Amino acid sequence: MSLWSTANDLRRRSFILGAPLALAACGGGDPVWAPDDVVNAKIFRGSGPKSLTLYTMRNVGTGNGAHSSLLVDASQRVMFDPAGTFGHATIPERNDVLFGMSPRVEDYYVSFHARSSYYVEGQRIVVSDAVAEQALRLVMSHGAVPKAGCARAVSAVLRQLPGFESLRTTYFPNNLRDAFDKLPNVELTEYRENDSDDKSIAARQIGAALTAGQ
Repeated sequence: MSLWSTANDLRRRSFILGAPLALAACGGGDPVWAPDDVVNAKIFRGSGPKSLTLYTMRNVGTGNGAHSSLLVDASQRVMFDPAGTFGHATIPERNDVLFGMSPRVEDYYVSFHARSSYYVEGQRIVVSDAVAEQALRLVMSHGAVPKAGCARAVSAVLRQLPGFESLRTTYFPNNLRDAFDKLPNVELTEYRENDSDDKSIAARQIGAALTAGQ
C-alpha cells in the first residue's frame, strides 16, 4: 500500500509503508500543492469555539523539544505542520498545511508522534473568529518550510496575531512552548504512549485506519 501518490510527496515525507521515520524531528520542505477538488472534498469545520493549539513534541528523558506545529480551528480546521513527517493520501496538503483535520485525524496526528521516547504537549487557546481567520490565512500563505524550521515558522505566524505579539521568533520548540505558556487562559494537555521508536509500525497502523475511514 502506497501512502503517497506523487514523486514530490515521496521525497518530502517519511510517512511511507515500511520506511524508517525521523524521531519526531523536523523533516525537509519541498513544495506540495493538492488540487482544489481534493482539498474542498476534505474540508472539516468544527462546531466549537475557534482556537489555536500549539503542539510540541518533547523527549521523554531530557524534555528537549524536537518539533512544533499549530492546529488552527477557524472556518475550517487545518494543521500547520512545518517540515513535518506526518502525512497520508487521504489528508490533502499544501505546503505544510494539512487539511481535513477532524478530531479523529488530529488524534492520529498526536498518536503518530507520541511514543516511548517522545511525548506530545498540546497548548490550546480560545480566540476570536477574526484572530482564527487571520491565523488560517497566514499559515495557508506561508509556503513550504525548510528542515529544522518548524518552531521558527510557527512562532513567526503566531507573533503576527493580536494577543500573541509577545512571542519572539525562535528556532527552538521549547522556547516557543514556554513563551506560549505565559499567555492567558492556556489549556495544557499532555499525550503519552508506549509505542516502539520504530515509527513505521505506527505508520502502517494509522495508514490502514485512515484508508479504511476509521
